[in-house]
Amino acid sequence: MKNHFSRLSALWMHLVQRDLADRNPWAGWDFNITKKIVRRGWTDDELALLARTPWKGTSVSHRSWAGIISLGMFTGMRLGEICTLRRQDIETVDGVSCFNVRPHPEDSWSPKTAAGTRIIPIHSHLLAMQGPDLLRDTGEHYLFPDLTVSSTGERGDNFARAFSKHKKRIGIPEDVTFHSYRHTVSTKLRNQEAHIRELWIDTVLGHEASHKSQGTMKYTSGIDVANLQQVIEALTYPPECIMPF
Repeated sequence: MKNHFSRLSALWMHLVQRDLADRNPWAGWDFNITKKIVRRGWTDDELALLARTPWKGTSVSHRSWAGIISLGMFTGMRLGEICTLRRQDIETVDGVSCFNVRPHPEDSWSPKTAAGTRIIPIHSHLLAMQGPDLLRDTGEHYLFPDLTVSSTGERGDNFARAFSKHKKRIGIPEDVTFHSYRHTVSTKLRNQEAHIRELWIDTVLGHEASHKSQGTMKYTSGIDVANLQQVIEALTYPPECIMPF
């Protein structure tokens, strides 16, 4: 049909140029037939399947594999944010160990949005992990030093490709991706008790505030880390869904 319209459009263009037709009815049509996939969150069964399937890939170490997935589950961070984390991005704020997601101009990297620059308290599960050992100075620059950079400058290219192939191989549906961890975290947090405010959740996830009143926009940066820690610690999963190290 697209080819048919194109040929008729070419013919009508000549008719319009010769004043034999007022307009070209075959021009300007949109034939976007790209398959759109609506991403969703992970189910517990899918998380358990991923956790119990051994990682045997060689492009990414098991430490990075389990560590990146665990950070996705317990922070809701975007993959690009996790892959660019440095040891120096782990800071203590008001006595709480946090990830400081911020621009790295020396590498021409910055969070996706202005709201993406944020402090995220580190979940107690992540602090207890033996793999990445977040609070120990290993001398490495990046938290996950074995990640590669794509031709477009995206760090974690090898992980992204490996993750996509692995989940497809074990039967995880196409509408579940790494970004689905953000959906999962968001859903879990918004189903928590009422004392966890929507604004706190948006701040942790790096979303623009849901309620964009002047007061909300002005005081977002003034949220106590203790409140953000409440949000993070509200994230829980069944034991079988936890990635093993």
